[in-house]
Amino acid sequence: MSNNRTYDVLTVGRSSIDLYSQNIGADFVDIKAFDAFVGGSPLNIATGCSRLGLRAALLTGVGDDKVGDFILKFLQDERVETAFIPRIPGARSSAVLLGIQPPDTFPLVFYRNNAADSQITMDHVNAIDLGQIRLLEVSGTALNVEPSRSAVFHAVERAKLQGTTTVLDIDFRADQWSDIRSFGIMVRALLPRIDMAIGTEEELLAAMLEDASQVTIEHQQISAPTVRGDIDQAIARVLALGVKVLVVKRGSKGVSVYDDAGNHEEVPGFPVVPLNILGAGDAFASGFIYGYLNGWDLYKSCRMGNASGAQVVLQPGCANFMPTLDESLAFIEQHGGF
Repeated sequence: MSNNRTYDVLTVGRSSIDLYSQNIGADFVDIKAFDAFVGGSPLNIATGCSRLGLRAALLTGVGDDKVGDFILKFLQDERVETAFIPRIPGARSSAVLLGIQPPDTFPLVFYRNNAADSQITMDHVNAIDLGQIRLLEVSGTALNVEPSRSAVFHAVERAKLQGTTTVLDIDFRADQWSDIRSFGIMVRALLPRIDMAIGTEEELLAAMLEDASQVTIEHQQISAPTVRGDIDQAIARVLALGVKVLVVKRGSKGVSVYDDAGNHEEVPGFPVVPLNILGAGDAFASGFIYGYLNGWDLYKSCRMGNASGAQVVLQPGCANFMPTLDESLAFIEQHGGF
């Protein structure tokens, strides 16, 4: 995999304006004001990668509206390539509202009807030379509807032909699926084409879901549902589908990393008291990708990811608070090193 390609990482999928409660600890009905940030897992990951010094690009869609202007300006200020982001006529840029009630309640509301980021197509993928991308990262949520579903499959297929590393962030958002069982069908269809997969225990269980009753969402915590199932069996089934590396995120406990040679390693996290857990997984992915693309081993790459995630959970937003390389290295040094 050449280091001389134009971009280190291209992420594909959601983008949004994120409105986060300014009233930390307040019930959602008592919120008086919101801060305007940006979000969406692929956007967060691209921003995190750029802040760490990687050449990052994003394929998403925004509306021909002021919210689209807001998202694009943020990305341009963050030096994330926006040349592959179309304005979608007649569609709206996505929006998210979030309540923040630490330590474990974060009600989330998506506004994604007629969402521009779901309107990216295979033609938008064809406009990108994937031979100039070192690593392609795609999001599971982009598989929920057409045409973004086909765009993701097409991008992964073309990337494999070009020798580009493919990464899937499983990214389960239950309310974005008309039948949540179809989430697993789509993820399982994509996994044989994926080199590395990243997900929480709940996301892995959702990828192997057999009955909708296995999923419970309390307090409208769309990003943190309870999913019942056998996690060891789910891990084994994902590996059997052909991924080379599987990273299982376990919050403050760190991550478990598996490879196709049968190796398994536990990588400790950096325990902190969270203010807002949303975005921690995306921060992890950006730190992990940074390490991987710099030739680090999986353990060290995961520690870098854990450090990124631990810093972001201390903040009231996602992309806006992704750490820089200097900040992450200092954080790691202050907490025992790699």
